[in-house]
Amino acid sequence: MSYKIVIDSCGELLEQWKQDERFASVPLTLTVGSENIIDDETFNQADFLQKVAACPECPKSACPSPESYRKAFDCEAEHIYCVTLSSELSGSYNSAVLGASLLHEEKKGVQIHVFNSCSASIGQTLIAMKIAQCEDAGLPFEDVVSVVNKYIEEQHTFFVLENLETLRKNGRLSRVKALVATALKIKPIMGSTPEGTICQLDQARGMNKALVKMVDKIVEVTENSENKILAISHCNSPKKANMLKEAIQEKMKLADIVVLDTAGVSSMYANDGGIIVAV
Repeated sequence: MSYKIVIDSCGELLEQWKQDERFASVPLTLTVGSENIIDDETFNQADFLQKVAACPECPKSACPSPESYRKAFDCEAEHIYCVTLSSELSGSYNSAVLGASLLHEEKKGVQIHVFNSCSASIGQTLIAMKIAQCEDAGLPFEDVVSVVNKYIEEQHTFFVLENLETLRKNGRLSRVKALVATALKIKPIMGSTPEGTICQLDQARGMNKALVKMVDKIVEVTENSENKILAISHCNSPKKANMLKEAIQEKMKLADIVVLDTAGVSSMYANDGGIIVAV
């Protein structure tokens, strides 16, 4: 069976996917001040981070239009899947569902399923990998949907922020608290909820201590780790990501660990130095 996997641009693409017609990214639009930036292959992370740091306003994102999704879904593949960032964080999921409905009106019987990742960034990447694994194993469309939905229910996403400015700018952290946290080098350890929202799990003084605590929490919630792939995405911090990879490998056995740099939307959320982990 032929298939296509569409991911909104909050999800990082593996390098080999970028040249594979079975995979496509639908870009969100990022806004910094009065400038709109398309989160596609032209995205420049270093330039974006400079603009975010210089702008007093919080950066924002706008989800792709239903028509953008309809165009991405319109192909010759027999099975079409879409993975969006959490519907609790963006309108991307609803837009993709509407895009699928538009194509259904034109092509009766086309098989499309839109997955609400209940995650973001590298969590979406892992979901796309699971879809491809199921398809390559020859599972029927309905079974792929069932297996992947169960995978999403069991997935966990974590992140640690080096820079708290985005939280301050969007009102999630007062200026006073942000200044105190920065002065004391307090780093929040954040995680996803089953519903796809974000919660604070813990905090630590210093990035290294925060990463150690995050590793402990990853080990705590990950069952049958030897059969799972863990993924790390980092915002302009490859050394930190590789140190984290080594720390995780010392604590648990995994099928594989994937390390990627954040794309546009993930860079906006994580900010300079942020680390995201999904398993």
